[in-house]
Amino acid sequence: MDKDGTWREFRDNVNMTPRELGDWLETSESKAAGQHKRAESVGHESGRRIMQILRSKAADLRDDDYRHMRKVIGYIHRHLAQRPQGDVRDTKWRYSLMNWGHDPLKT
Repeated sequence: MDKDGTWREFRDNVNMTPRELGDWLETSESKAAGQHKRAESVGHESGRRIMQILRSKAADLRDDDYRHMRKVIGYIHRHLAQRPQGDVRDTKWRYSLMNWGHDPLKT
């Protein structure tokens, strides 16, 4: 596993700061978006993990953190390819991506 490459690609795809992501995860829109296997959606749970990774020093990251980063990168790429037509500002598509740390409206 190329840890440096994974870190760079993760940072290129996750365009929300830990604070932005944390604030977002507290909203009702965030909690309602995504697939719910339990009370919390998969993406919402992932968002909390992403915040931990973003706040960590590279030396403190474990192999399972890098596996999660690869999962996040894959999810963002797949989801971006499914962009719906029209204004996506208030869509579950955008909200789901934001749970995974990517706001498609952020430049």
